[in-house]
Amino acid sequence: MSGQPNTRLADLFGLAGWSKGELARLVNRQAAAMGHPQLATDTSRVRRWIDMGEIPRDPVPRVLAALFTERLGRVVTIGDLGLVRHGRTGKRQGGGNVEHPDGVPWAPERTAAVLTEFTGMDLMLNRRGLVGAGVALTAGSASVLSSAMHDWLHTDPALKADAPDLDNPLHADPAGFDRYEAAPIGAQEIEELERSVEVFRAWDAARGGGLQRKAVVGQLNEVGGMLSYRHPEHLQRRLWGVAANLAVLAGWMSHDIGLEPTAQKYFIIAAHAAREGGDRPRAGEALSRAARQLVHLGKPDEALDLMKLAQSGSGEQVLPRTKAMLYTVEAWAQASMGKGQAMRRTLGQAEDLFGSDRGDVPPPSWMQMFKEEDLYGMQALAYRTLAEHDPTAARQAQHFAERALELRVDGRQRSKIFDFLSMASASFIADDPEQASSYARLALAAMGSNSSHRTWDRLRQMYRLTGQYSSYPKIQDLREEIKLALPPTQPKNKGDIASA
Repeated sequence: MSGQPNTRLADLFGLAGWSKGELARLVNRQAAAMGHPQLATDTSRVRRWIDMGEIPRDPVPRVLAALFTERLGRVVTIGDLGLVRHGRTGKRQGGGNVEHPDGVPWAPERTAAVLTEFTGMDLMLNRRGLVGAGVALTAGSASVLSSAMHDWLHTDPALKADAPDLDNPLHADPAGFDRYEAAPIGAQEIEELERSVEVFRAWDAARGGGLQRKAVVGQLNEVGGMLSYRHPEHLQRRLWGVAANLAVLAGWMSHDIGLEPTAQKYFIIAAHAAREGGDRPRAGEALSRAARQLVHLGKPDEALDLMKLAQSGSGEQVLPRTKAMLYTVEAWAQASMGKGQAMRRTLGQAEDLFGSDRGDVPPPSWMQMFKEEDLYGMQALAYRTLAEHDPTAARQAQHFAERALELRVDGRQRSKIFDFLSMASASFIADDPEQASSYARLALAAMGSNSSHRTWDRLRQMYRLTGQYSSYPKIQDLREEIKLALPPTQPKNKGDIASA
């Protein structure tokens, strides 16, 4: 017992809206359902957990995680509740261990355990249809996060000679959800896992993240179990690579359908997994995904903090094309802040790096989808975003969107929709409603088979630009078509819709 309030548990308790007596009764009922009928919690115990920082014995933390997950409609882990022993017990940022706020970076032996617990709880939400769409990110500000992870990411991991001790109190055993039994696997099984990642990645690019997210999370849950068994180092590193790739996909799919806190946690898990596998460029790319998410949520200043870490932590072996991709994310954040000169300079660096890649070194699988059209697409997005501050940038946005669309022939429909919307939005800003209407209708026609919420967010932003042309008959019709096509909106916090 720390004697200090567990502010993490207190905050979530307040969100849940229970009384202390009600929570005590729910804990007893849930524990009995999980095979612990002897548990007898009362109001005074709940008060000690919240007000005095007492950490209850197992299985109570697992029971509480399950209860809060179901109540709040998003994944809540034992760590989120401040109930991990031998660590912080719920102090806010600025207190406790300043070097490692919010429990990151994790000790190497914790990564697989955190991964398995988080995916297990996520799968529970999927099964019960309780997945919510909260937008308040939970891992703290990007500046604090990047400060905590800086030294950790810049050092090479030393993989342990033995498997993690599953009896270690740091190990957060998932509450009976989809636990994969640890067992050795060989190179053939890892190759099959690597191929499955490619299938999931292609499906996500074509159809959006909503349809296959559960399958990706389930696969990642199994890989987390596999990682609890110690394999030969070359296989263990490949398995960590699979975990990193799946975690990035799970995060991107979660972001794609509006599950923002869940997405952020997957990106952090991916960075840990990549680093455990010795792949610092992959860890940097995972953090760049979190930065893109922050720009989408209207937090470009925090995105720039993360991008500094992503770029510096990627190591010297990062390929020029990967560096170019990182610079395009930084440029988008700068454009969102109206920093046109900085954005143009950063995009120039991205172009130079992309052009300098001779292709003599095959790109890693996770970079094979950043092609020339993707460079153009990100340039179009950056200029279109800047055009909100400086309308003269709209012409450049049109130019790059057109070049991207000319090259999009590989079935990545979601990227094509984004290019249509960048072109349409830039055309409205450039006072070309005729062309804008044409590209907006192309986007609408392509959206029917896509499950990406981000495309709808971007469409809403484009709809705002149609207002000044609402007296035009063709634009009047377009506005009505958009209203009919948009799905019902859920209450969201300010800054939730993309600024681009």
